[in-house]
Amino acid sequence: MSHPDYRLNLRPLGTPRGASSLAGPRGVGASPGDKKSRSKTTRGKKKSIFETYLSKEDVSEGLKRGTLIQGVLRINPKKFHEAFIPSPDGDRDIFIDGVVARNRALNGDLVVVNLLPEEQWKVIKPESNDKETEGAYESDLPEELCGSHLLQQSLKGYNDSPDVIIEAQFDDSDSEDGHGNMQNALVDGVKKLSVCVHEKGKEDAGAPVTKDENTFMSQDTRALPEKSLQRSAKVVYILEKKHSRAATGFLKLLADKNSELFRKYALFSPSDHRVPRIYVPLKDCPQDFVTRPKDYANTLFICRIVDWKEDSNFALGQLAKSLGQAGEIEPETEGILTEYGVDFSDFSSEVLECLPQDLPWTIPPEEFSKRRDLRKDCVFTIDPSTARDLDDALSCKPVADGNFEVGVHIADVSYFVPEGSSLDKVAAERATSVYLVQKVVPMLPRLLCEELCSLNPMTDKLTFSVIWTLTPKGKILSEWFGQTVIRSCTKLSYEHAQSMIEGPTRKIPEEELPPVSPEHTSEEVHRAVLNLHRIAKELRQQRFVDGALRLDQLKLAFTLDHETGLPQGCHIYEYRDSNKLVEEFMLLANMAVARKIHCAFPERALLRRHPPPQTKMLNDLVEFCDQMGLPMDFSSAGALNKSLMETFGDDKYSLARKEVLTNMCSRPMQMALYFCSGVLQDQAQFRHYALNVPLYTHFTSPIRRFADVLVHRLLAATLAGHQGGLSSARGSQAPSDPGQGHHAAQNPAKDGTHTAPASGPPTTLCPGYRELPDVEPEALQKQADHCNDRRMASKRVQELSTSLFFAILVKVRPPACRPSPSLHPTFPPGRLFTGRAPGVRGLWQLGWALGGDCIPWPSPGWSPAMQESGPLESEAMVMGVLSQAFDVLVLRYGVQKRIYCNALPLQSYRFQKVGKKPELTLVWEPEDAEQGPAQQVVSIFSLVEVVLRAEATALKYSAILKRPGTEGLLDWQDEQGGRDLAEEQD
Repeated sequence: MSHPDYRLNLRPLGTPRGASSLAGPRGVGASPGDKKSRSKTTRGKKKSIFETYLSKEDVSEGLKRGTLIQGVLRINPKKFHEAFIPSPDGDRDIFIDGVVARNRALNGDLVVVNLLPEEQWKVIKPESNDKETEGAYESDLPEELCGSHLLQQSLKGYNDSPDVIIEAQFDDSDSEDGHGNMQNALVDGVKKLSVCVHEKGKEDAGAPVTKDENTFMSQDTRALPEKSLQRSAKVVYILEKKHSRAATGFLKLLADKNSELFRKYALFSPSDHRVPRIYVPLKDCPQDFVTRPKDYANTLFICRIVDWKEDSNFALGQLAKSLGQAGEIEPETEGILTEYGVDFSDFSSEVLECLPQDLPWTIPPEEFSKRRDLRKDCVFTIDPSTARDLDDALSCKPVADGNFEVGVHIADVSYFVPEGSSLDKVAAERATSVYLVQKVVPMLPRLLCEELCSLNPMTDKLTFSVIWTLTPKGKILSEWFGQTVIRSCTKLSYEHAQSMIEGPTRKIPEEELPPVSPEHTSEEVHRAVLNLHRIAKELRQQRFVDGALRLDQLKLAFTLDHETGLPQGCHIYEYRDSNKLVEEFMLLANMAVARKIHCAFPERALLRRHPPPQTKMLNDLVEFCDQMGLPMDFSSAGALNKSLMETFGDDKYSLARKEVLTNMCSRPMQMALYFCSGVLQDQAQFRHYALNVPLYTHFTSPIRRFADVLVHRLLAATLAGHQGGLSSARGSQAPSDPGQGHHAAQNPAKDGTHTAPASGPPTTLCPGYRELPDVEPEALQKQADHCNDRRMASKRVQELSTSLFFAILVKVRPPACRPSPSLHPTFPPGRLFTGRAPGVRGLWQLGWALGGDCIPWPSPGWSPAMQESGPLESEAMVMGVLSQAFDVLVLRYGVQKRIYCNALPLQSYRFQKVGKKPELTLVWEPEDAEQGPAQQVVSIFSLVEVVLRAEATALKYSAILKRPGTEGLLDWQDEQGGRDLAEEQD
C-alpha cells in the first residue's frame, strides 16, 4: 500500500494508515497531518496526535459511574480505519472511527472508551451501502455449535506412501471451532441491502453503471430517509494489552533521504494492516539493507512494538528476526505463531526434569490400590488415523435386562503435572495445543502427549472414567466417576469405526483393521462400536428434541506430500456417524463432570458457558429471512435448529442454500467462555446456549487443553470427599466393580444425589493433586480468562494456517504446456508444477514442459518432488449483494470471497431492489463481434460459477465470476470425495 502524502521527518506525519478521512477537523478521524498542523509543528513543539490516557483512578471511577465503557477492541480486517467494541446492552456495537480514536490500541486489546457527543455519532441507514456497523467477527463459534476440525500432524512415519492426508479431527469430539478463515471472513452485516445514490442524494436503483463511469458513488447523509445513529466513542485507556505487539511484514527505506530519521530508522510495514507502520533502528536491520534494499523486498521479518508516543503516527519497534521468503510455508507459519503469541519454543530442561526420568515408565504398584482396574475390559480409542495424542477411549458391554455399561475414559494428565511445578506453569501459560495443517505445537512435552499420557493400545494407562448404566434408548440409570487404570485393546480410526457401522453384519478382514490385543477379538470390538452407535443416535436425537443447536459448516482437509510437506490437494471433510458417535459420549461426559464439580464446589467450579446470540445482529438476520421469505424461527436454539432442518429440501440447490444460511446464522453467535462459578452471581448466565443445558465444562481433552487439567484436579478433590464445607465421603461402589469413585443415583442431572459411602480402599489422592482446591474464585477466573484468550488465538492461528495452505494451491496454470515424461512421468499433461528449487531463494518455482523438455522458471534446479497446481473452479452461492459487488460462498472449498463488478469484463451493471430483495444485473462484453452482450442477474442465493485465481502478491487470491454459459466446470458435489450432503445434514 502506498502512502504518497507522508513526509518522514521529525515533525508529526500525515494521516496515519487507517485514519478516517471523512470526519472534519474536530471529528475523531481528523488528520493531524493537514497543512495547518504541519506548519505549526515545524515552528515549535511537536503536536500530540493521540490523547493522553486517563489515570487508573479516573478510569475506575468512570466505569463505576457508567460514564465509561470497557470492551474488547475489534478492528475490521478489510476496513482497518473502522473498529468496534461490543455494547454492554447487547445492542449494536459501539463504533470507533480511525486510528486517532483508537488511541494506539490494537486488535484484541481490552479497552475503555468514552462515548462521543451524539452529533459525532455515526449516521447509518438500514439499507445503505455501509453495512459494516457490527464489525468483523472472526470465527467466534463455540466448538459445541459447529463441526470442529483439528488438523493432526503426521508427516513422520509414513514413508510407505508418497502422500499424507492431513485429516480433520473433532475438537475433543464435542464440536467447537470457527466457521471460516480469518482472511476471507465477510465483514458486512447479514442483510447487505444496498442502494446507489447520486451526488444529490436521490435514489436511482435502476441507473446502470458503465466501466467508464466513476463506480464510487458518494452518499449525502442529509438526504437519506430513515436515519439512525450508531453510538461512537474514542479509546481513553487500555486495560490489558492482549495483542502480542508482534507483527510480520517487510522492511522499506524511508522516503525522505535527507531527513534525520533516514539515517537512524527503517520503516517496517506490517502485513496485517490493523497494525501501524513501525520505525525500526537501522542497527537491527541487515548490514547491507541500506545499500541493497531490493534484496530484501520479499523477505519476511518479525517486529515487536516497544513504544508508541502520543506525538507520532508510527510506533517504535525492534526487529526480532528474519523469517525467510514471503510465500514459503515455514516462514509464514512462524510469523503467524509469533503474531498470535504462541510459544513454539522447545521445552526447557527445567520443565523436562519434571517428567519421569526412568524410562520406560511403568505404573507404580501402589497406584492400583487407589484406582479401579479396567485393564480386562474391552476399551478402545477412535481418532483420526494420523492422531498421536490419544486422550479419550470408550467401552461398552451388555449388562442385565438388556442395558449397557458405557464408559468414557480420559487420560489422567494431571497425575504427571504437579501443581506449582515448572511443567504446570508452562502448561498453564500455553493453555492449549495449537493445531496447524502440517504440525502441532503441543501444550505439553511430547513424552507426555504421545507416550506417557496417550492412550496407546496394549499399554497400561492412568485415566479418569465416567461410567454409566444406560438403556438402549440412552436413558441414564446410574452414573459413576473415578480414577482408573485401562489397557486399550486397539486404536481405531474414524474410517475403521465407520466401516463397522456401515457393515453391521459383515466380518471385516483382519488386514483391514488395526491390531487387536489377544484378550479381545475384532468381533467384540465391532459389537461394542455398533452398540455405542445405536445409543449415540438415541442420545443425539434426544439432545435436539431437548433444544440443542448445531451449525455444520464446510471444512477443508489437505493432502500433503510427505517429502516436501506441500499441499497436493484439498477436500471438504466428511462428518460421519463415527464422528457423531464419539461426539455424543464426550458431550455426555463433559455435562456429567460439570454437574459433579459444581455440586461439590459451587464457588470454585471451572465451567463453560455460551451466551445467547447478539441481539442486534440476530434481529438483522430475522429481518433478512423475512425479506427473503424464509420461515425461520429464532426464538431459541432448538427452534433455530428445527427451522434449519425443516426449511430446506435435499436437492443440490436447497442444500447449498442451507450452507449459506447456516453461515449467516453463525455470525450473531457469541464465543463460549470458561468461567469460575463463584464469580458469576446469576446462575442463568451459566447456561450453554447451543447445547441448551444449565451446566457444561471441558473434561475430555487434558492433553491439549489446560482447562481440562484444572477440571481433573477439581474432580480428583471431589472423589476424595473434600467438598468445601460439606461432609466428606469415601468412594462408593461402581456399577459392577468396587473401587474409588462416586456413584450417582438415577436421574443425576435432576437431583444430583449420591449413594451412601461404601467400603473400599482408602481415598488417598494421587501425586499430582492437592487434597483441597485452595484457589480463590478470582484467581480461578483469571486462569479461565487466560484459557479463553489462548483458545481464541489458537483458533485464529488454525484458520490462518488453513488459509495459507489453500492459497498455495491457487496458482496460475499456463496454457498449452505439458510435463517432460523423463522428469515427471506420473504427471498428466497440460499442467503447471511447483516445487523447491535447490539453491534458489523462495519456495515456489514454476516450470512447464515444451517439446518434451522441462523448462523451469525462473531458475533451474528442480527437485523430483513437485506437484500440480493452478486456478480452482467451483460453483458458488451468493450470500450478499452490494451496489458494486457481491459475496459468495465457494461450495467446493467452503471459502467466502467478494467479487467486484469493476474487475469483470462488463459493459455495465445495474443495482436494484425487487421488492425488498437486492439484485445486480450484469451486462457482459461480447466475446466476439458476432455475439451480443450477455446478461446475468445476481441475487442472494443465486448459484454462480467462479474461478479462484492467484494475485501477484504472495498468498493472495481473488474470485472471478465465470461468464454465463462457459463450459468445463466440474460439478462441485461430485468432487468432494464421496461426501453425501444430504447425509451430512442428518
